[in-house]
Amino acid sequence: MKACKDKPKRREKRQPKTPRPSYVDFDSKRYHWKSDVNYRENWQHYRVGKGEQGVLLCEPYKSEILPLWRFKTPEIAAESSQAIYEMFLAYLKRDDFVGADMARKFLQMGYTRSRRYANYKGGKKYRGPDYEPLPRGTGDPLKAESAKIFYEKWKIAERNEEYAMQKKKWKQQFG
Repeated sequence: MKACKDKPKRREKRQPKTPRPSYVDFDSKRYHWKSDVNYRENWQHYRVGKGEQGVLLCEPYKSEILPLWRFKTPEIAAESSQAIYEMFLAYLKRDDFVGADMARKFLQMGYTRSRRYANYKGGKKYRGPDYEPLPRGTGDPLKAESAKIFYEKWKIAERNEEYAMQKKKWKQQFG
């Protein structure tokens, strides 16, 4: 009589996890950007990072740019993105890469936040303690126009040759 081998156990299909927002379980101690650092005076601590990282922490730039950042209507978005873009150019002219990168991040954030409000009513993607995704396509169509305006200014800033050169040099030196 042959020895009976156990059949491999069948794996149960797991339900895909509901995506959780990135701010859940956020560890501020491990986050590179700190709100108590003056990045104009301590510029060597600044890191470019990914996307908009650190945009709401890096002082004094946050306090200089944030009051200009608005996207409620396309008209307001056009004024806001132009004012922030002018700050971007002024920072570049002063060889203040940190300021220029922060202005670029605010332009990018104008795009992403406008898109969020265009896609989701009230700008909220999740509901409840389990972070249940809310239906997409319930947002404000005017915000899509605001997003387009910010997107165009953001991409103009990204293509700026002086900015690209400073960014490359910065990343090589500081990360």
